[in-house]
Amino acid sequence: MRIFTASLATETNTFSPVPTDRASFEMAFYAAPGRHPETPTLCSSPMLVLRRRARLDPSLDVVEGTATWAEPGGLVNRATYEGLREEILDQLRAAMPVDGVVLGLHGAMVAQGYDDCEGDLLARLRDLVGEGVLIAAELDPHSHLTQKRVEAANILAAFLEFPHTDFYERGEHVVDLAIRALKGEIRPVISTYDCRMVDIYPTSREPMRGFVDRLKRLHGQGPILSASLIHGFMAADVPEMGTRVLVVTDGDAAAGAALAEKLGREVIALRGSTGMPMLGTAAGIDRAIEIASAGARPVVVADVWDNPGGGTAGDGTLILREILTREPLKVGVATIWDPMAVTFARGAGEGAVIMLRFGGKSCAPAGEPIDALVEVVKVVEEGWQSFGASRVTLG
Repeated sequence: MRIFTASLATETNTFSPVPTDRASFEMAFYAAPGRHPETPTLCSSPMLVLRRRARLDPSLDVVEGTATWAEPGGLVNRATYEGLREEILDQLRAAMPVDGVVLGLHGAMVAQGYDDCEGDLLARLRDLVGEGVLIAAELDPHSHLTQKRVEAANILAAFLEFPHTDFYERGEHVVDLAIRALKGEIRPVISTYDCRMVDIYPTSREPMRGFVDRLKRLHGQGPILSASLIHGFMAADVPEMGTRVLVVTDGDAAAGAALAEKLGREVIALRGSTGMPMLGTAAGIDRAIEIASAGARPVVVADVWDNPGGGTAGDGTLILREILTREPLKVGVATIWDPMAVTFARGAGEGAVIMLRFGGKSCAPAGEPIDALVEVVKVVEEGWQSFGASRVTLG
């Protein structure tokens, strides 16, 4: 059994002014074939699962392609996407013939000229390998479940948890289904249901906690092989953005469609009740001060839009500017992305006191820059997010 595996992932906020180019991928995480560390990143679990299975099963021949991830940002440069796509396709050509292709994707990549990068990649993979080769992929739930992807793949499944604590387990789930299908034990069929809505679905709290637990219990019941909720990524202005239910059955499309619709209607009935309450800037600061005054500390005030994890620049100043209008408060602000300000602070050195303009440079909605007399307390050369031995560089 010969399986080709690769990973190409980022999350594209089409409203963000921050471009995503080849350097964005190489700086965040890029592993050439066979060079991926022994621990996965968010979207490369299938590769590591397959590598470990191959060590235990001599009949499993795994060919690793490129694995790369860029931090969420704005539109991917067209040449960058096409270059990485062709890199993976060329690696697959060199590996053929194969019995299956298993990918780690995010599912919300948008490039210049491509509303559906993953659909484009999967369709080209299908054209290359033909109908007789199995194609499976793991997705982030904040993705776009397009018809093009459904038509090109045999197996699709997403993380179930948000926050995404189960990305490795769901990678194992996708690999399990792929190997069972290649052994002839199952005949996977994908069914979907479009909820025609978008919302926020944190799974650590009700009502989504109970919904996800029920999804897990559905696996293995009758013909049901897998069930996922695609939350959608609302910061992408693409035609097929939105909440969808994804079901994979063992050869029973009717059962899959019926279950997908049933689950989808349950999600629709929850509309407006799944997300956390949100306050405006002034009201949020007022509430934080009230909580802190009662002795509950620390209190975190989060700008839910200016979130680098969702592709924005992360240089918003609106909350800080509101804080500065109040009585002196003991407040830590993390983080404001400003390469120019960092350059100035680094040049001045630790302990220096300088006038600094920072924040508010990426776009007008980020707010105006802050001008202040600041002390450079610490200079750190590099930051990263750790996935075991795999590091995603943050700058």
